[in-house]
Amino acid sequence: MGAENDLHRSLFPRPVPDQEVVLSGGALIIEEVVRVARGHVAVRLDDAAVERIGRSRAIVDDLVARREVAYGITTGFGEFAHVSIDVDKVEDLQRNLIMSHSVGLGDPLPHDVVRAMMLIRAESLALGVSGVRLATVRLLLEMLARDVVPVVPEKGSLGASGDLAPLAHMVLPMIGLGEAFHDGKRMSGAEAMAAAGLKPITLGAKEGLALINGTCLMSAYGALLVHDAERLMANAIVSGAMSLEALEGTDQAFIPEVSLVRPHPGQTRAAEALYALTQESGIMQGHRDCPKVQDAYTLRCMPQVYGAVLDAIAYVRRVVAIEIRSATDNPLVLSGRGGVSCGNFHGEPLALALDFLTMALSEVANMTERRIDRLVNPHVSGMTAFLVEAGGLNSGYMVAQYTAAALVAENKVLAHPASVDSIPTSANQEDHVSMGATAAVKAARVLDNVWKTVAIEYMCAAQGIDFKRPRRAGPGVEAAHAVIRAHVPRLERDRVLAPDVGTIEALMHDDAVVQAVRSAGFGLDVRLDTGAVPTPTIPDHPTPDPVKHRKVGGGTH
Repeated sequence: MGAENDLHRSLFPRPVPDQEVVLSGGALIIEEVVRVARGHVAVRLDDAAVERIGRSRAIVDDLVARREVAYGITTGFGEFAHVSIDVDKVEDLQRNLIMSHSVGLGDPLPHDVVRAMMLIRAESLALGVSGVRLATVRLLLEMLARDVVPVVPEKGSLGASGDLAPLAHMVLPMIGLGEAFHDGKRMSGAEAMAAAGLKPITLGAKEGLALINGTCLMSAYGALLVHDAERLMANAIVSGAMSLEALEGTDQAFIPEVSLVRPHPGQTRAAEALYALTQESGIMQGHRDCPKVQDAYTLRCMPQVYGAVLDAIAYVRRVVAIEIRSATDNPLVLSGRGGVSCGNFHGEPLALALDFLTMALSEVANMTERRIDRLVNPHVSGMTAFLVEAGGLNSGYMVAQYTAAALVAENKVLAHPASVDSIPTSANQEDHVSMGATAAVKAARVLDNVWKTVAIEYMCAAQGIDFKRPRRAGPGVEAAHAVIRAHVPRLERDRVLAPDVGTIEALMHDDAVVQAVRSAGFGLDVRLDTGAVPTPTIPDHPTPDPVKHRKVGGGTH
């Protein structure tokens, strides 16, 4: 449970104010996913989505009534796609699908990841191309409203066909099986549904497949990770500016003219923030005429490195923004075509993006740890060794740098891309998979490590600022320093340091440091413009015309 709690703390730091989210199908945004995942926000379908779901379901009912051969509706799955299923067995087929695919292992996913997954699945179904019943979608939303959170093991998804095993575990309580959390207690799925006043359903034709065939786990992680990565970067820029001040670096590398001749959006934004934070600095003013020609890369190149990370996050944000409003089912139920086998379940767009995010975030920790070393190293800092008086008797922040180095080393292992691997499954029918769920879990763990590394930098840099007194840093840095010192006192002699790091990390998660800086007049807007996000074009479903349906003889999940 320890690993689960650490991951929960990393991804889901604080509640979000209530605000209703309306699912219209094709319009969900990342911020709405975050609100529902982290708060008790009302979610409902709009009238257009209700109508589309009904029309799509009518097509499935007609396929079954006419005994058409349609993948996953009247056939088996994967390698069994050629096996026809009797009409009177279609409900058994869907129930068996959910049970047989519930093979996830490991610790339960954090509640907020599961809630985000449930919402994204409902949004995909609201597009009206999956053929489920309206009551099924509404049950999913009622589970969100009444705090029924299925127990979903972390391991088991290949990221194609979507996130099959995790989503199957999500569905189990809907049919009275599996386990779920309700009011903070873990219990059987049937007990959780009963406690919430909900009745399990019998899945109809196509419904089991429609509920589990999609990229919802990867998308859920993606939405939460992007949101938190942006918040992390605001802190990383502030902690970097604090280290710059403590190490008596210069702001000249951040002047606007530098970015004008290399106009990457992220670099420009990071340089603007760093330059603003260090203006009116008494510390910098005191060493303007020092003989030092230029700073080390970890100080001078923050705009270039952190800017590249901001650009990477913007790319990932766009990919995730498209995915969370898309139909990732198979087969799709399309007007005039019946069930159409396709590959929208394949998680490659998310797998590549999440691997990219992991590598980008790892670079933040790489640079942060090197500045921590400079802060505690008297040979380059010009300050007392390990930032403590009476060195020898006291070790100060010596081992804080060790911990940062350990976190960075772990990140280097986790940053190996998951998406470069693929293992064929289902008797080689599903012969290429994305491994996107592995990429998502790794990204979450790296993000958690980076939060901690930045917290260590804040701790050491704040001590460095103390050594510069009576000179004062720029107002932005001083605002951040004041928040830290209000909760973590200056280190005068050795004490247990882990609680100090934890306190600063909690302040970061609560946005306390960044909000103090913003209240001092500094914007810290790290989110880059990603342009207009494409909206799915939703096919118009006419009244089913059996003549127009074509048979679907094969496919995968």
